[in-house]
Amino acid sequence: MSLLVAGAAHADWQALRALEREGAEVSAQVLDLGSGDVLQGLHAATRRGPASITKLVVAAAALDTWPADKTFETRALAAGKIEDGELQGDLILHGDGDSTLDHRDLWMLAGQIRATGLRSIRGNVVAHPVFGPLGCDNLDRCEALSRSDTAYNVPISALGVDYGTWCMEVDAVRRGAPAALRACGGVALPIPVEGRIDTVSPTAKEAYWAERRTVDGRDTLHVGGTVREGKLQQIHRAMSDPALGAALLLRQMLVELGVRVTGSGQVRHEAPPAIAITLARVQGLALREQLGRMLRYSNNYVADLLTLNIAAARGARPPEQLGEASEVLARFVQGSGAEGADAPRLYSGSGLTPENRLSAAEMVSMLATQYHDAETFSAFYGGLVVPRQAPYAFLRRGNAAWLDRVALKTGTMNDPRSVCAVAGYLRRKDGGWMAFAVMVNGSERKRRVPLYKAMEAIRADIEDVLAHH
Repeated sequence: MSLLVAGAAHADWQALRALEREGAEVSAQVLDLGSGDVLQGLHAATRRGPASITKLVVAAAALDTWPADKTFETRALAAGKIEDGELQGDLILHGDGDSTLDHRDLWMLAGQIRATGLRSIRGNVVAHPVFGPLGCDNLDRCEALSRSDTAYNVPISALGVDYGTWCMEVDAVRRGAPAALRACGGVALPIPVEGRIDTVSPTAKEAYWAERRTVDGRDTLHVGGTVREGKLQQIHRAMSDPALGAALLLRQMLVELGVRVTGSGQVRHEAPPAIAITLARVQGLALREQLGRMLRYSNNYVADLLTLNIAAARGARPPEQLGEASEVLARFVQGSGAEGADAPRLYSGSGLTPENRLSAAEMVSMLATQYHDAETFSAFYGGLVVPRQAPYAFLRRGNAAWLDRVALKTGTMNDPRSVCAVAGYLRRKDGGWMAFAVMVNGSERKRRVPLYKAMEAIRADIEDVLAHH
């Protein structure tokens, strides 16, 4: 009896079929990576919304483009003469697409600049992204151009700091007084703050909020509520323009180090002048570390900036839009050996784009290709989450097989229809390996399948697979 028939006899996606009868749309497959046999499939060739498991495609394509130790550099350039400690021109913050540039890196750049003996800049601090400008690519990011009360919807840019967010420290020092608000790393926020967060007793109820609003290209943070005394915590809110935010923060750091800056923070997309010289540089995290952050915490900024970098590295010219750049991901999946003449529809690597469509068979075929690539598999697999050690509680449920013999990436979405997707690898009882992908989507009849219900069904059926293999 073939593995295909034997697998179907053991378990046939009973929980997922029950969800289908209630109106859900499903695509699922499990593949034995030793024999190459499909152990189970349910509408495996039908494309569904994948949400954030699209990030697995980004990781695989990135490792196919660069070595796992690849880094991206950010430099500070002097665009003018330096005489008696004064730069007679602009200071340019030039980014090569580092998705992990943070406030610590900016401090390092500022310190190097100050160490050159620079005391004054008679010009602006200018951010220069390596490509762009880029338009907003979905509803969430377009709305974030004017306001945001979260961190996930950052308008994409080839240059940004702290994943394109205003990273704010809230320090509740003394009861009855407003909490101190500053940028992460101790620097004063270079944008206005309206409102206050009051400090209450350690046993009192706390409830605070923060929202970034933008008028005429100028970001303002609006805050309110209460926080308990003695707490120091961070709030992240999407910048309207991550490149401009990075320039403003670097300018503020230089000022606090004693460098006088006469100009403002700006963004320009023209190439730096030929006379520009490098004053300081920092290397971003190695690619393998970027992939770990992207997969483990489902970081949308990392995913889409890597997508743009991949397209720039593989194409004849820099990408102008994320949707255009994502075509390289679709072609990569198509080249991984899944059946079907046409490439899947992918418009972002993050999965934020609701129009993305991918089948379980295509995802599993790509996972199989990665498994058999001895050069890159360790870096790829290292970014996945084992449920027992997952950062999210909803994954840390289930039997021992689920908790310890699964390595996965999840994806969820609420609008315009719900998506719950899971993909990764399963460890066989005999030590062998399987690849799997499951996507549960809402439908016209049932637009939203509750996340807990979709995850319970996925977990139950995967536990059944693991019980028999």
